[in-house]
Amino acid sequence: LSGLEPLNIGEDSLFVNVGERTNVTGSAKFKRLIKEEKYSEALDVARQQVENGAQIIDINMDEGMLDAEAAMVRFLNLIAGEPDIARVPIMIDSSKWDVIEKGLKCIQGKGIVNSISMKEGVDAFIHHAKLLRRYGAAVVVMAFDEQGQADTRARKIEICRRAYKILTEEVGFPPEDIIFDPNIFAVATGIEEHNNYAQDFIGACEDIKRELPHALISGGVSNVSFSFRGNDPVREAIHAVFLYYAIRNGMDMGIVNAGQLAIYDDLPAELRDAVEDVILNRRDDGTERLLELAEKYRGSKTDDTANAQQAEWRSWEVNKRLEYSLVKGITEFIEQDTEEARQQATRPIEVIEGPLMDGMNVVGDLFGEGKMFLPQVVKSARVMKQAVAYLEPFIEASKEQGKTNGKMVIATVKGDVHDIGKNIVGVVLQCNNYEIVDLGVMVPAEKILRTAKEVNADLIGLSGLITPSLDEMVNVAKEMERQGFTIPLLIGGATTSKAHTAVKIEQNYSGPTVYVQNASRTVGVVAALLSDTQRDDFVARTRKEYETVRIQHGRKKPRTPPVTLEAARDNDFAFDWQAYTPPVAHRLGVQEVEASIETLRNYIDWTPFFMTWSLAGKYPRILEDEVVGVEAQRLFKDAND
Repeated sequence: LSGLEPLNIGEDSLFVNVGERTNVTGSAKFKRLIKEEKYSEALDVARQQVENGAQIIDINMDEGMLDAEAAMVRFLNLIAGEPDIARVPIMIDSSKWDVIEKGLKCIQGKGIVNSISMKEGVDAFIHHAKLLRRYGAAVVVMAFDEQGQADTRARKIEICRRAYKILTEEVGFPPEDIIFDPNIFAVATGIEEHNNYAQDFIGACEDIKRELPHALISGGVSNVSFSFRGNDPVREAIHAVFLYYAIRNGMDMGIVNAGQLAIYDDLPAELRDAVEDVILNRRDDGTERLLELAEKYRGSKTDDTANAQQAEWRSWEVNKRLEYSLVKGITEFIEQDTEEARQQATRPIEVIEGPLMDGMNVVGDLFGEGKMFLPQVVKSARVMKQAVAYLEPFIEASKEQGKTNGKMVIATVKGDVHDIGKNIVGVVLQCNNYEIVDLGVMVPAEKILRTAKEVNADLIGLSGLITPSLDEMVNVAKEMERQGFTIPLLIGGATTSKAHTAVKIEQNYSGPTVYVQNASRTVGVVAALLSDTQRDDFVARTRKEYETVRIQHGRKKPRTPPVTLEAARDNDFAFDWQAYTPPVAHRLGVQEVEASIETLRNYIDWTPFFMTWSLAGKYPRILEDEVVGVEAQRLFKDAND
């Protein structure tokens, strides 16, 4: 997927948040703004969703008193002029096909259509799917057929299996562009037949992942808590528990309010247990117990209980308070607590390397376990930035004037906008008297290398949080080799690893390439790489270690277990050739087929063509490649002329 920036969702991707507030049927505020044609304020709603961590935004204009087509076109055209919003992919959400088509003609990049289904029959389903294939969009497929919406696990997988077969075999739709919505329905409604709705969805996720390769799973998360409208604490608890189990069973993305997601581990134990009883349908009286408990939490965000909880954590020792503020995303006391920690520390940098890094490690663990979601991580990063910004003047004042231990260019690679880790590394190195040239985020390879030459850098550091960053790091390493660099290359970020660095990156660059696990280890690595006495030994040990990693990686057992020669022979192809009569061809002899170049041109696979000319990249993306794009376009034109 892509807006102005790419978003690749694969098997190793974390949960993707789809912002739900730009939907006239789900947000009274957004509906009012669109009806009153206050589009600048409506854009602020979209912007806030992106700032709060939405990686895709869902846009729906289906309302009886609105001209949905005109509203969709106008809003999407306005978004196109707002890079901070347009950087994320768009999900066009409508039950009206005309609205969907109008929207598809407006969006930049590759979006998602939400949704199509077989409720009007297979012919209409195939027709719409073929059009979406032409537009190049991914598609949400509802578990809905001629008989109605699927409400049981068996019906959900039955419909999804049928739709998958039609899309992949009859339409030629790429399976990775198919997103199934197996229907999230409200639980705790008091109707016994509804008690297993959440569990049926969770089970269907498992079935889809097992039976329908590469397909993704989504759903409207707020539906599950519809019975508790007006009780936000309970609704948020239901969402957190539901997502915790759904994600573990294969749910890839969900339409949520990106700014209102609770952390699973932070839910009160009694509330979490009661919600789990309902979500997993563990008790016959689960609904009644949750209804009784819900009154206790109604409006609890502003009651005395919340005040008491605040008073309790404010009494903790300062390091624990800093950790709590980071995990909860609380900025109110961060400067006060950071100052207290600074006064207790020997050096200001110890506050970053100690309690602040400890808190971010907790955030990282919760995020990796699916107990915390990207919007909370974004809030935590803001708290961390505020604390670091407060400490920077003190760190600057404590530096040794006129002395520099080396110069390093650091950047978050092209396609990635995450910079908290990079910023921390920069601060840590600066306070150890290294000169840092920070190029920011979304930095292409040519700018990184050009700057390194201009400032005569001693090292280059690359950072990235998302999976596509890994490929871009490989690209930077290749460019460093091509341009004759020899300075050390440091790799860091949430998605990076020693294994990936050893297997994918280091082999593309003859200079030292080192994976750095976290900011606290950066100083030691940089010092060793720039030391006349330590460098050779450190580089040799690192290369030997990476060679071992590559050997171990190459020894990984194949997924298919090997069989003995005897077993293979016992399973040989048995066929009665004596009774077999080969079919006769419809036409015998030499048949001459005349096909014009114009006919054949449509069947040419241009990717191997470019590889033959030593231009690596897939067609048509290679035509826009930062490095070889211009030459590829010239070669492509020559070939076609």
